[in-house]
Amino acid sequence: MAEKTIPILPCRQVQPVVDFYTVLGFATTYQQKSPNPYAEVERGGIRLQFFGMKEYDPTRSYSSAYIVSDGVDALYEDFRGRLKEAYGRIPARGLPRIGALRDMSFGMRQFLVSDPGGNCLRFGQPAGEDLTRAPKETFERAMYYAARWVDAREHLAGAARLLDRTLAITDEQPTPVQLFEMLVMRADVAFRSDCFQEAAGFLDRARAVRLGSAERAAVQDELRRFEEIREALLEPR
Repeated sequence: MAEKTIPILPCRQVQPVVDFYTVLGFATTYQQKSPNPYAEVERGGIRLQFFGMKEYDPTRSYSSAYIVSDGVDALYEDFRGRLKEAYGRIPARGLPRIGALRDMSFGMRQFLVSDPGGNCLRFGQPAGEDLTRAPKETFERAMYYAARWVDAREHLAGAARLLDRTLAITDEQPTPVQLFEMLVMRADVAFRSDCFQEAAGFLDRARAVRLGSAERAAVQDELRRFEEIREALLEPR
């Protein structure tokens, strides 16, 4: 027996969603405008279907799907390149957007894509040990929960409060790697919350962290996110 799962996801208007996935390299395999707006897109082994709902609010969507890949880094770079070519920038806030690529505590290396319909697609690849319990060390524990709040729950205010409290600790000192990771994550949260001056301030603090060659190698994902946010802040609004 062979089975396939095809998510059927809502959106307010089908065409903007189809256009977005076309940018990402998906082909439209079916589309109808009446009596009910409906479409299917496909890329490789990924098939997604969408239906239109006039009163649907994309900003309040909880629709999601998890897509497991054996080449998540290559997929991420391909999506980023396509988005920048189409939009002149890499959308990192609002709808649509693409999130950061990072190693998660549950053993997956993943990134999130939110389409114009508010649907969140999680692209992941097994990358390490599944840590079902939060770390005990202060700074690793804070990043563990902050990453979950940012990616899984879109609870930006909660992540900001947690990171601010942790960055203000004076009786313990994070390693340079931990400090850089927290500052970039905090800049990302501020940027996605439309707090652009605040985001720039956290980037300045991150830039001042001294990292050796081995430490820079350990924060490649954060260095890339640093540059993405820095470039986005330079864009006219």
